[in-house]
Amino acid sequence: MVGSRTATALVGLLASLFVTAALWWYFDSLFVFLFLPFVPFLFRGLGGESEREVRECPQCGFQTEAAEFDYCPRDGTRLERRR
Repeated sequence: MVGSRTATALVGLLASLFVTAALWWYFDSLFVFLFLPFVPFLFRGLGGESEREVRECPQCGFQTEAAEFDYCPRDGTRLERRR
């Protein structure tokens, strides 16, 4: 049985190959292969996520954007929002 990450990767790969072949057929040029790797950079700012919250340890200066951290891994101090 295939895991969900593997299935998602396979679907993404197949969709990518389909889009690449369709663009190559439509434009009849290999320019598509030069342009296609840069497409993710075009949509970088369109994600649904808002600005991430940066939290910092007041004791040692450790900073993180990860929501998993409530306390500093270095000294155990509760992290505070950075202003």
